[in-house]
Amino acid sequence: MASVADYIANAPAAERHILMALHDYLCSLPGVTVKMSYGTPFYYRNSWICYTGLVKEGGVELAFTRANELSNEQGLLDFRNRKQVAGVIISDVRNIPWETVREVVQEALILDDTVKYNVRKKSR
Repeated sequence: MASVADYIANAPAAERHILMALHDYLCSLPGVTVKMSYGTPFYYRNSWICYTGLVKEGGVELAFTRANELSNEQGLLDFRNRKQVAGVIISDVRNIPWETVREVVQEALILDDTVKYNVRKKSR
């Protein structure tokens, strides 16, 4: 199983810079840890907050696992035909919308701190 460092190091150059910038920011937040799940880095505090993943078309998606519970008043998040997860695709490290990303991350952290995550298992 690859480590987060291996995942980032093995990414194409443009995506590697984006992954590293997001990783450094997310890991600088109080209580946030990272671990590999489903082959991609997931960032946790009490439960999962977000993950970063390579996009087939190029770029990196910063996706929020509980996006359906966030306000998205900034309009940053795109659900891309998903019900719970939404994210933003970043194609250049110079174009990371830091101010908006910080706002959404802070909202996700507040949600994580105040509303327990309930796993919704599919009924059989």
